[in-house]
Amino acid sequence: MPSKMHERIVDLLQAEGVDTVFGIPDPSFFAMFLEAEKRGMTLVAPHHEQAGALMADGYYRMTGKPAVMGINKGPGVANIAAGAAYLAKENVPAVFIMAQRQRFYEQRVRRGKMQHMPQPALFEGAMKWIGTIEYPEQTDEIFHEAFRRALSGVPGPTMVELPLSVMAATFDLPPAPPPHRYRLVNQEAGTTALAEAVRLLTEAEQPIMLVGQGAFASRAHADLIALGKKLACPIVSTTAVDAVLEGMDGVSFPYGSDAAAEAVARADVVLAVGTEIGEAMHYGRGRHWAKGKADRKWIYIERDPTAIGVNRPIDVPLVGDLKAVLPQLTGALGNLQRTAPAEMAGWAESHAVQKRALVESIPAGEPIHPGRLSIEATKMLPKDAVIVRDGGASAMWFNALLQITPRDAMWNSNYGAIGPGLPYAVGAQIAVGPERRVVLLTGDSSVLFHIAEIETAVRKNLPLLVVVAVDHAWGIEVASYKANYGNDTSTPEAKWNHHVRLDKTAESLGAHGEYVDKVADIGPAVARALASGKPALVHVEVDASANQSFAGLPGFAEFRTWYGEDGDFLGVPGASSAPAAKADSAPMEQGSGY
Repeated sequence: MPSKMHERIVDLLQAEGVDTVFGIPDPSFFAMFLEAEKRGMTLVAPHHEQAGALMADGYYRMTGKPAVMGINKGPGVANIAAGAAYLAKENVPAVFIMAQRQRFYEQRVRRGKMQHMPQPALFEGAMKWIGTIEYPEQTDEIFHEAFRRALSGVPGPTMVELPLSVMAATFDLPPAPPPHRYRLVNQEAGTTALAEAVRLLTEAEQPIMLVGQGAFASRAHADLIALGKKLACPIVSTTAVDAVLEGMDGVSFPYGSDAAAEAVARADVVLAVGTEIGEAMHYGRGRHWAKGKADRKWIYIERDPTAIGVNRPIDVPLVGDLKAVLPQLTGALGNLQRTAPAEMAGWAESHAVQKRALVESIPAGEPIHPGRLSIEATKMLPKDAVIVRDGGASAMWFNALLQITPRDAMWNSNYGAIGPGLPYAVGAQIAVGPERRVVLLTGDSSVLFHIAEIETAVRKNLPLLVVVAVDHAWGIEVASYKANYGNDTSTPEAKWNHHVRLDKTAESLGAHGEYVDKVADIGPAVARALASGKPALVHVEVDASANQSFAGLPGFAEFRTWYGEDGDFLGVPGASSAPAAKADSAPMEQGSGY
């Protein structure tokens, strides 16, 4: 039976397992959205296209499914440009379906050309591939190429431009083929490399696993746990990872912590999984890696063959898909069951002692210290909560003092931007459904980027919780001003001369709101917000002086070392060479970043 263009596009999306589409309703996509909804797909309309891309990112991280967006011609396409940059830097596989006016507008001379502009050129630096459907007969091959490029090698966004002149086409084609019919899927590693990896891991004195965000985004939790138990080795999480695998608490340490540094120094074999081994990891060569057994061997599970050996030499490349290679390696290790190193229990205890010491160092009175906010708020959270963090100094305080161990978490670790947290949380809550709670821990300047998306959460009945540390400023920028020009310097536009009530903003959008300015009220406010079953925002007034200073900021010293090759950051003189102890009075916990 013949099908129309919008029906064929939905066929192609469903063949890829796509069940959710993000985009603002517009005549360009009315028919496609209606067809998708009729077939039971989820449609999510953000208030801004950039937020839609970030929602799609949060959704991908919790499902492993490629993100798909329907973007309206002209201003809608322009609005999504920043979102494309986010997804490119965060390695998110996505297909942007970009509407365009009829093709004859390309050559019209001196006309207004409402909502028309050359669109592909806007995305040449962000997209892995761009295709335009000039003729209806190209539809299948262009969509297939978009998914092929997005999901091959290092994941990233691609673009399909869809002019209105082809939207009325009809097709008489066989069913859309499944992915394995037109692109490589479930690629396993080569047998020679696999055998060498088995030899190294079997003979190693003390291996470690280095686990990055890619492993979590691939939803490879069960495979990682199975391999980790067999190797019984320390699991060092990269700075992009704020979560710990279920049951692996006593063997997992964040990169940059004292325990991780000791494990790294003693390691003679590193198994790197789902990480770029990039700047935040000192390229696997500098800082912590330069100590101890610097001649250690590296096994690298990576889907992009061109990434092998780029940042550091690799001894055994296992090129393939994580979800295929991990069980392949575990199976190849056979009956191997390593014994945990004798130091493991001591590392776990010292790590716990350091965190307890940090908790005890945080003031318990008013004004509310941002670290105290994290302690009191997060001890009220469900153990299976998905944690999203956003912001500058407030995000570091939140992260260092979490009172639960998250099994899933996310932050904008590669792009280094503030503001994506609320859309991330919306996308993640759509992904996990109402059974798990998604909790955004953020600052006021960060949450204001996309505050309108609270209404999206209300409209979609998403019970996410937002806890905001409010200092009425661009907190970390104020700290930068002070570091450069002294504590008494003016801070143009970095502080606000009025106090925004974010709880009232949330209430006006249909959510539950709470206002807190006393420590004793934090826990009860969070409990009420969770019990409301609605999207909820807890506005907490925090000590501005503590949130607008680098002094004692957990993880900041380690963070500064990421820029060792590029000089100072945040305007802090000598950031690239200052000794770590100068800015850190406490250990870094579960990653540290902007």
